[in-house]
Amino acid sequence: MDDKLKINQQLCFPIYLLAKDIIALYRPLLNAIGLTYPQYLVMLVLWENHSQTVNTIGKKLSLDSGTLTPLLKRLQQKELVIRTRSSEDERVVNITLTNKGALLKNNAQCIPEQMVEAMNVSIEDLTSLKELVIKILNSKK
Repeated sequence: MDDKLKINQQLCFPIYLLAKDIIALYRPLLNAIGLTYPQYLVMLVLWENHSQTVNTIGKKLSLDSGTLTPLLKRLQQKELVIRTRSSEDERVVNITLTNKGALLKNNAQCIPEQMVEAMNVSIEDLTSLKELVIKILNSKK
């Protein structure tokens, strides 16, 4: 009888280990530019569009405001973003990159390439993995 509850039979376990390993590979690269991994994700969103609401950032990153608010406060303390309440609706908080935050993008440009090198896997394999993960994530919707 095949025991389906053995750890080596689980799909989730290698994915969990991979996620931990990838974040560990990011750590020294992000430490060099003064960001944590969650802060880096927020900055990626803001580098695409310099000003967005907390709600929009949360949706893009699948983070709730309880997680996002302290993270954004720390980014503001680092003078990378400015948080301002909307004049039309004070419940809406806008997040805008500062010049320092925008310039940090230059220091982060090399990170994706360094990550590919650190993972020691072909771009094609990584692209296939990403596409499969996205397919699985989208199938839940």
